[in-house]
Amino acid sequence: MSEAKTTETSIEPAEFLASVEPDRKREEAMVLDQLFRKVTGASPRMWGPSIIGYGSYETTYASGRQVRWMRSGFSPRKAKHSLYLMGGYCDELAGKRRDELLKKLGKHSTGKSCLYINKLADVDMAVLEQMIASDWEAMQRKYPE
Repeated sequence: MSEAKTTETSIEPAEFLASVEPDRKREEAMVLDQLFRKVTGASPRMWGPSIIGYGSYETTYASGRQVRWMRSGFSPRKAKHSLYLMGGYCDELAGKRRDELLKKLGKHSTGKSCLYINKLADVDMAVLEQMIASDWEAMQRKYPE
């Protein structure tokens, strides 16, 4: 298996969270950590220097390259929180659910497999919880442990 660019590290997530600046971003990152723990039941691990991941799986890209990656996670970036919710992109049922929930979420933007949120006050946290749960279930279906 070839190495992914971003891999699991030995950095303690609690240490990383304590270092997040500014204060609001750190407090929100701690809220997100608790939400991901609640929904996934998984303990966080650091992926690279700034991504907090929950669970992992192995996959093979169309190119034949095999990688190990987190099932779900987030990174409290300076500008916006980046949430990595891959299930909605690799599972049709979860993708439809994601599209429905995005309409109810509040202020956000999206990327290929990321959801970007400037501040948690901009979104409906109950809807976000549903999105994380739907994504997690999709990843469990597609990549059973």
